[in-house]
Amino acid sequence: MAAAIKPGWSKPSTILFASEIPANEKALSFAVAQAQEFGANLILFHAYDTMVVAASETSGIRYYDYAAAAQAEIHQLDPLAAKIRQQGVPCEIVVRPGLPADRVLHFLGEREIDRIVMGTHSPGPIGKLLVGSVAEAVLRTACVPVFIVGPDVVDAHYRNFATNTILCAVSLNESSLVVTEFAAELAAMHDARLVLQHVIRPQEHAEILAGRTIEDLEADLYTMIPERLRNAISVETIVVPGDPTEEMLYQARAQQADLIVVGAHGASAFAAVARQGVVYKVLAHAHCPVITLSPAVLENCGAKSGKAHSSEVFLAGVF
Repeated sequence: MAAAIKPGWSKPSTILFASEIPANEKALSFAVAQAQEFGANLILFHAYDTMVVAASETSGIRYYDYAAAAQAEIHQLDPLAAKIRQQGVPCEIVVRPGLPADRVLHFLGEREIDRIVMGTHSPGPIGKLLVGSVAEAVLRTACVPVFIVGPDVVDAHYRNFATNTILCAVSLNESSLVVTEFAAELAAMHDARLVLQHVIRPQEHAEILAGRTIEDLEADLYTMIPERLRNAISVETIVVPGDPTEEMLYQARAQQADLIVVGAHGASAFAAVARQGVVYKVLAHAHCPVITLSPAVLENCGAKSGKAHSSEVFLAGVF
C-alpha cells in the first residue's frame, strides 16, 4: 500500500478552529500556538442555529434576518480575532448558519484546510457525552486530521506547547501503516521522539503471538516506519498485553507524551453515545491533545477497512 500523506497534514498552512461562543480557551490556545509555529493562517469557524427575527419597515412582515444573525456572531468573535492577530497570526472569521458538524464538514470542501482543532466538554450532571456530538461527528468524518483538546489536557501555559514526545497507537494491520507514517512525519517535523505502542488484548494473546515473542513484534513495529524517516527520528516500540485504553493512557503519562496519534477506523456514533470504545475513553482522559485520522482519511490514503466490531470503537492500531 502506498500511503498518500499530504505534506500539509504535518506542516499545516491553514488551520480551522471550530469555535463556540464563548470559545474554548484551552483549545484555542493550542490552535494559536500551532499557527505561530508553522506560520499558518487561522480560521475561527462558527456555526450558529439562532435566527434574528426582524420586521420590514414598509410591509410590517416579520422575517428571519440571516445577515443580521451572521453579523451578530461575527461581532462577538471580532475581539478574539483581534487578539490573535496581535500575536502575529493571520486570523479570519467565518460564520455559517446550520448544524455545527455539518457546516464544518461542508466547509472542508470550500477551502483548502490542513487541520481542524477543536475542544471537548466535561460531562454534565446527567452524564452528557464527554466528546460532544459535534467533535464526535467531525473526527469520524473529516477528510483531514482532527486535533482534539480534551478536558483533562494539562494547561498549555505549563507545557509551552512543545511537542517532544509523540505516542502513536499501532498494530500490524494495513491501516496502521498510514497512522504510523503520519506520526513519523509529525515526529520529524517537531524533532520529537516517537513511541509506537501496540496493545494485545488477553483473549487475543495466543493468536497474535503465534509462537513469536514480544521482542519480535516490537521489531516488526519498527519496520512500519518509512525508510526515509528511520534515521531522522528517535523511535521506541512497545508491545504489551492488557486493555488498550488503560495501557495507552498509562504510557502517555509514563512517556510524558505531548501528543497522541490514533486512527479511528470503525468509529461509530453508537459507541460514542454508549460511552464505549477506545477512541471515546482516550479523548475523555488523555492529559495531552489527541490527533485522530478518520476512516475517510485512512481510506483515502489506501488503507482498507479493518474488521468490524459490534459493540466497541477500536483504533486503527488497537485491534
